[in-house]
Amino acid sequence: MTRSFTKIAFTDSVKAAQKKYGSREIYQNAGDFGPSKLYQKEISFIEQRDSFYLSTVGQNGWPYVQFRGGPKGFLKVLDEETIGYADFRGNLQYISTGNLEADNRAALILLDYPTRRRLKIWARTKILDPAAHPDYMKKISDPHYGAKIEQLMIFKLEAFDWNCPQHITPRYTVDEIRSLIKTNPEVLKDIIPLPG
Repeated sequence: MTRSFTKIAFTDSVKAAQKKYGSREIYQNAGDFGPSKLYQKEISFIEQRDSFYLSTVGQNGWPYVQFRGGPKGFLKVLDEETIGYADFRGNLQYISTGNLEADNRAALILLDYPTRRRLKIWARTKILDPAAHPDYMKKISDPHYGAKIEQLMIFKLEAFDWNCPQHITPRYTVDEIRSLIKTNPEVLKDIIPLPG
């Protein structure tokens, strides 16, 4: 069962900081807020991502943030409280994996730079062996993407929150730029301002 992100994020020290900077009353009066499951808005957003940032905490208490990428849609929504992805072979350090084996709590930050939207997700993680879980492997893997899959990462939603768009600089992938140019060549002047 998911819960309001305020129950996870608004610790005593966070509430003290909110009080210090003048926002505690706003959040205190709002109470616990945030949906308890993924709806179509979140599902569509998640399924369009080609990357996200995964945050874990090591046994020494230090946070660790790792970029995760793949083909668009590699992060799959399995149900209204579960998402997952096929974890591809990387630099062989296994810091996120080791951290999650000691403490299964994770945070994901998903960004859509062109529209300046971001979604924060708090979750509990299960790391599965693909050979032992062919049902998950079939749901999560992309047969057209040739990267070696080392493990399957399953996230059980604890909470999520949409973040404000302030200070997100729009960025575009090569495919997004090609699509924009194809449909509207004039859009280039908005993406790449020309001098004069």
